[in-house]
Amino acid sequence: MSDMELCARLTAGDLDALAAAYDEHGSYVYGVAVKITGSRAQAEEITQSVFVTLWEQPLSYDPSLGSLRGWLVSRALHQSALRSRVS
Repeated sequence: MSDMELCARLTAGDLDALAAAYDEHGSYVYGVAVKITGSRAQAEEITQSVFVTLWEQPLSYDPSLGSLRGWLVSRALHQSALRSRVS
């Protein structure tokens, strides 16, 4: 499924699209978060937060600006950096 199709399905409230996005990209998001924070627990929270944002605000991702994986990882990097700085 393309990022455009996935985005359309998420916007329509298709929970299976969220599951598909997680299955395809979740390990990348989690891996980035673990690498930055050094904490599996924080990485799990960040991963959950990133995918909750995708579900609640699917239009915040614009497929014309880049890949979904890039968008998700970017959000994970940002959240991880914020948590690392606070800790």
